[in-house]
Amino acid sequence: MQYQNIKKIDPQIYKIIKAEEKRQKEGLELIPSENYTSLAVLETMGSILTNKYSEGYPRKRYYGGQENIDDMEELAQKRALDLFVPKRSQKNWYVNIQPYSGSPANIAVLFGLLKFGDRVMGMKLDQGGHLTHGHPVNFSGRAYKFFQYGVRKDNQTVDYDAIEAIAKKVKPKLIISGATAYPRIIDFKKFQAIAKKVGAIHLADISHIAGLVAGDVHPSPFPFTDVVTTTTHKTLRGPRGAIIMCQKKYASQIDKAVFPGLQGGPHDHINAAKAVCFSEAQKANFAKYAAQIVKNSRAFARELTKLGFDLVSGGSDNHLILIDLTNSGIPGKEAQQILDDVGMTLNKNTVPFDKRSPFDPSGIRLGTPALTTRGMKEKEFVLIAQLMKRALKGRNDQNELKKVTRLVKNLAVKFPVPGIK
Repeated sequence: MQYQNIKKIDPQIYKIIKAEEKRQKEGLELIPSENYTSLAVLETMGSILTNKYSEGYPRKRYYGGQENIDDMEELAQKRALDLFVPKRSQKNWYVNIQPYSGSPANIAVLFGLLKFGDRVMGMKLDQGGHLTHGHPVNFSGRAYKFFQYGVRKDNQTVDYDAIEAIAKKVKPKLIISGATAYPRIIDFKKFQAIAKKVGAIHLADISHIAGLVAGDVHPSPFPFTDVVTTTTHKTLRGPRGAIIMCQKKYASQIDKAVFPGLQGGPHDHINAAKAVCFSEAQKANFAKYAAQIVKNSRAFARELTKLGFDLVSGGSDNHLILIDLTNSGIPGKEAQQILDDVGMTLNKNTVPFDKRSPFDPSGIRLGTPALTTRGMKEKEFVLIAQLMKRALKGRNDQNELKKVTRLVKNLAVKFPVPGIK
């Protein structure tokens, strides 16, 4: 993209954008929640749809001039259903495409379907869950009475027996499945069975794995789950935003929770970009992309293990890898900075049963979606694992770090970022 008008009107912002272009072009993006959108998505986000205000829902707006916006939103809803829900079940499902992002979407479900103080179950933050899954610093953990579940100590995988035991004891109104730092397959059918046994609503948060679900390389929570939330970026490769899909019996409550409960006017330019993203994800090459994400992740995990890294749960079945650095003597915060300095971007992260602070945890979280978008395959991820090892091992050797930085840049520039020349 050229940004000529930005360059003319605001050279300072233009300079920042160009600096970020350079960082993305010459670096390796390994944060599993980040990705690159297509040029079509970028163009849609920058379209004149941003000029319109559209409080309400299609054919029921509070402002005039909505005929085009209504057409767009209804198209986005249809495409979301076509992407995720089997044809035979679509008549039972509804989609709200207006949530601004994943956290507001999750809060909208809680706000719409529960009363403050109701009992809810969600995954512990340090064991893979999200802040909106009941952490006490988050609105979810303050407005509702959360009971947290986690993973087994022996293999660091979801403990479904323990989840069922907790559910039978506390009788929650709602159970959240899904994670933000869990490298294995999530069994949504088991969660649904547990929820059914105790009369709870089942909310599946597939924000991280939506692209893998769409590409049929991760089990889907459809059509049996009650409510599903997802962001539209991450593995889905769309704009920053979210949607809520629910059984139709919950549609009115969800709509009222999103607007007027938590939001004002929707971001029409972003919602249109969601529609573009849903269309792109229905094409055959997207399924190939999703499959390659998983292939890359498994190859990456194998090489990291070979190099002596301690992987949480011993590997990965999805897009994400979590490394426990406890035995390396390098805290997660330091490892993140070392790797960032040589051009490999990832994030510090807690690991299950972590004894360190979340601000300086024992682990790092990394993933394959963004670099898979750029065209990298298994052999590139084997090389990246080797470069990570060199950087961390040689963290006190400036000459070695300079060599790694050059190698990172040489690899990165071979695989262009969409929209960056």
